[in-house]
Amino acid sequence: MTKQEIEFRDPVVQSVVNKFVDRSDVGFAKYGKTLRDDNSDVFAWLNHLQEELMDATLYLQRLKEEITNLREEKALLRELNDIDVIDAFEVKVKKKKKYLKQNHGLGHDYWYTVEIDD
Repeated sequence: MTKQEIEFRDPVVQSVVNKFVDRSDVGFAKYGKTLRDDNSDVFAWLNHLQEELMDATLYLQRLKEEITNLREEKALLRELNDIDVIDAFEVKVKKKKKYLKQNHGLGHDYWYTVEIDD
């Protein structure tokens, strides 16, 4: 094994290099050889690359869906903060109290107190 000392000016580059080294260690532990020592044919390498890219595409799609869900939740929360509950129910005469429980799909229940006439 060769050791090399590197000075990093960019911590992001340092993090990526460390991840490459860690990944190499995992591969060596699993297969008992380095990539240089792997004598697979070109087609096998292309197949490995294709599988990795397919996995990467799945990860990208999952992350895009997560971001979309978070954006939708954020927009809904923003809308909820802008709602004037009394105006939404157009209550004019206040006599009886009624408690409304609503779940806006965010995993939380919201209770509103609205006074309505008989």
